Amino acid sequence: MATSNSHAQFVTTDFPRSPRPAEETSPQDHAFIGMWITEDGHIRHELLPNGRYDEARGTRQSAYRGRYRVTGDIIQYWDDTGFYADGRFRDGVLYHAGYVFYRETE
Repeated sequence: MATSNSHAQFVTTDFPRSPRPAEETSPQDHAFIGMWITEDGHIRHELLPNGRYDEARGTRQSAYRGRYRVTGDIIQYWDDTGFYADGRFRDGVLYHAGYVFYRETE
């Protein structure tokens, strides 16, 4: 039986390049701008109109910050550290990274 030293390598082009923190953001104009929170209130995820987001976790304000872009019902995030994530809006709910977020009501 022949063996091969070649290993399959996972390569994807699905993840857009992470913007550098110094790059400008694109203003966002969509219905999802505002504060989104988990049911227990532990994670508070604010989508700002300037294309930035600010996420607090528990008592840690601004635990994660970065840029985002909404296309249809898909949201893409680029954390300032270079981390990439995405999510989807469905029936007024945001599904992101295994969490369920609801729009904060005043």
